Amino acid sequence: MEFRGKLSVVPALLAASVLAGCSALKEEDKTASWSPNRIYAEAKDELNSGAYDKAIPLYEKLEGRAAGTPLAQQAQLERAYAQYKANDQAQAMATLDRFMKLHPASPAMDYALYLKGLVNFNDNLGIFSSLTRQDLSERDQKAAKESFEAFRELTTRFPDSRYAPDARARMTYIVNSLAQYEVHVARYYFTRGAYVAAINRAQSALTDYRDVPALEEALYIIVRSYDALGMPQLRDDARRVMEKNYPGSEYLSKGFKSSQPWWKFW
Repeated sequence: MEFRGKLSVVPALLAASVLAGCSALKEEDKTASWSPNRIYAEAKDELNSGAYDKAIPLYEKLEGRAAGTPLAQQAQLERAYAQYKANDQAQAMATLDRFMKLHPASPAMDYALYLKGLVNFNDNLGIFSSLTRQDLSERDQKAAKESFEAFRELTTRFPDSRYAPDARARMTYIVNSLAQYEVHVARYYFTRGAYVAAINRAQSALTDYRDVPALEEALYIIVRSYDALGMPQLRDDARRVMEKNYPGSEYLSKGFKSSQPWWKFW
């Protein structure tokens, strides 16, 4: 019994030794002797080379080393950008929210708002939607609305910001998309014979949005839905509104168009 007890001590000592060695390795910090400027330079190099996973922890260290200085604020913003480029939306938003809370008077607030809008904006949409047959109007609308609000705040608070023109263009894109989403749903109901639901959804687009491309199709869906319901007076009323607002509309002569991306201006 005594012999077995002595043997059991050996693996326990070995395990403790291994754990201690691992702990020492984890605690090693190659940046310990670096100046804040060197950390920033290294982080910037990693960011510019696309090594976001290496840039992010360097920016985190810099925030601590340069706390209370403009360099720390810069580190926060660039860390958020690196997280955004690494497709870590949640962490990028958390970093930006923290920046805005800690530095409400920062001269870089316009950029922070612009980046917050970008995080929720799919800027590759025009390139890939032709391949995936899916555009922003068919995606989750929560992110699009949050993106719009960030851009709206930017253009309202900082109308002369260098980022304002691009933010306004993206806002137009988002509004078009949200209107198109309503029309996608209305067409879905129409093709399945749910004509009352189609009318209601198309009416929502007409009520909530102005001067966007999707409204032409929304009116056409209403015309077709009233016709399918056997309600000629309402059908003709809707048709007159459509002809007044969209004279010569191809919907009335050719019917529904094939799905064509309206974002090509982007």
